[in-house]
Amino acid sequence: MPAPESAPESAPGPHPAAGQPSRADRIADAALVLLAERGMRGLTHRAVDEVAHLPQGSTSNYARTRLALLEVAVRRLAVREGQVLSVDELPTADGGLAALVDGLALALHRYLTTLPQLLVCRYELALEATRRPELRAFFDDAGRQFRQPLTALLRAAGSPDPERHTLSLVAWTEGIMFSCVAGSFHAAVPGLAELREGYGELLRGMLDEPAK
Repeated sequence: MPAPESAPESAPGPHPAAGQPSRADRIADAALVLLAERGMRGLTHRAVDEVAHLPQGSTSNYARTRLALLEVAVRRLAVREGQVLSVDELPTADGGLAALVDGLALALHRYLTTLPQLLVCRYELALEATRRPELRAFFDDAGRQFRQPLTALLRAAGSPDPERHTLSLVAWTEGIMFSCVAGSFHAAVPGLAELREGYGELLRGMLDEPAK
């Protein structure tokens, strides 16, 4: 979901990129680290400055209120989640069911094995959004950016009810994520082949296609 420059791969520090991260990205990445490591109570402007190795007051100048800081974290989380798959790994509408299964399974496997802390950040922010209507609107808008392309892929794959099937697919995925990151299956993370099989079973049922 550090000093951001030295964060391990499994921590929600900056996504590797050319050059040094901007101050805004350092603040946002530090906010995600704090959410994952200390929870919502540990996310303060002062703590972000310390984790990002910035002068005191830097975060307050960038995001003056707590709500603004939370919105920064939601926005950065959406960016980081959008980078889980590279462009050439994303499923396309003309790739068919196999490409959709492969893309979904690969993304979920990476979350579970290398980026579980991003999911912890998501859960922290989702729970806080239930108490803050302003954050809920922002959080939901970020979620739509991921659901809408999935609905389009399901429609292209032949789903007779792509909106309903999107809900089912997202719910199944979220259930696996929670169970394997914060639930009773945290010590039994499924492998890539198992995830492919799970998505294949689910999508074949939705699309009424026989197993191959």
